[in-house]
Amino acid sequence: MPVPAEEGLRRGPLRSRRPRDAATVLETARHVGDDLADGLSGPRVRAAARGIRRLLAADGVGLSDLSGELVHVGTLPADVDVDAMVEDVLHTENRRRRGPVVALPLIVHDELAGVLLVSGPARMPALREVANLLVAALERSHLEESAEHAAEAELRALRAEISPHFVYNALTVIAGLVRSEPDRSRELMLDFADYIRYSLASHGEYTTVADEFHAIETYLALQRAVLGDRLRVQVRVAPEVLAVAIPYLVLQPVVENAVRHGIEPRGGGGTVQVRGEAEGADCVISVEDDGVGMHPAKAERLLAGNGAAASMGIANVDRRLRNVYGPWFGLVVETAEGDGTRVIVRVPRFQPGVVADGRGSQPAASGDGTGGSDPPAPTGTFPDREGWA
Repeated sequence: MPVPAEEGLRRGPLRSRRPRDAATVLETARHVGDDLADGLSGPRVRAAARGIRRLLAADGVGLSDLSGELVHVGTLPADVDVDAMVEDVLHTENRRRRGPVVALPLIVHDELAGVLLVSGPARMPALREVANLLVAALERSHLEESAEHAAEAELRALRAEISPHFVYNALTVIAGLVRSEPDRSRELMLDFADYIRYSLASHGEYTTVADEFHAIETYLALQRAVLGDRLRVQVRVAPEVLAVAIPYLVLQPVVENAVRHGIEPRGGGGTVQVRGEAEGADCVISVEDDGVGMHPAKAERLLAGNGAAASMGIANVDRRLRNVYGPWFGLVVETAEGDGTRVIVRVPRFQPGVVADGRGSQPAASGDGTGGSDPPAPTGTFPDREGWA
């Protein structure tokens, strides 16, 4: 059955419902598009129908999704079975007319999305234009929803990239230290727990530079235990950028790639340097290794998402940064074969809509290097740990 029209709706002359000038028409059309941001099943469908009625100066307007439930405003003739008309259009995907009532299918991306029903003297060209307006709004809604789903999928993919080989090696090292160095074993186990929690736990879209650097510290401590003297680490971050909000899991994949694909393949090992500092209105973070490097053309393929599956994290990070901050931001990769790799992450220090959810880990620059709650060191430098450069 049709959802009842709003009570108290006055039926003035048709000209009182028609927008009077071009600016009003455009404004009404824009509002209709905004009202359909959540689709034909969203909470503002009635408002959209009200705007369509004003555009067409119609007696009544209804909108239905694929369920066949009609939300309408104004008046519909009692002698026309509008429910049957809607069902007919949903089954045939063809336009139907019964007296003064016309029902048109709304086709979005070649698939039926719903029905527009209009009662009144509106002409068919105007009806078609309004139907096109609705289709464009619904297409935009679908694209935005798809983009959100894609971003969520990329984040899930980053979470799933924990290397089983790394986990096995880290746990083996920790187990081997239980008797000989119990304090060291305990410290590494806490690092391992922090690393897993941050990588797999349910987070919001954004975290802080402090939380990302804390995750980097725990990962590198574990890799230092696994690789020993083959891995040297330098990590420094300026205090003024610790609170900058950034997308979750942006830095950790870059650091992991520096170790796995830069240092590990090199026989004599090497150094990973991570820096975070303010440059004007931007926060600039660099991850540099003196490992095997790569041909610049390969780096270009990695950023385009055409590399090996094990390196897809870099492409995901670059795409997420550009989606959040725009095409001028993202990853910059400087590399050459045999000459190491430097990856630069540049983000605005303040960006509307980018706010950390406040549920991350403790500040990176802690007093004892184990992730405690002590305030950051005044220098913004990570505390020295055994074997760190």
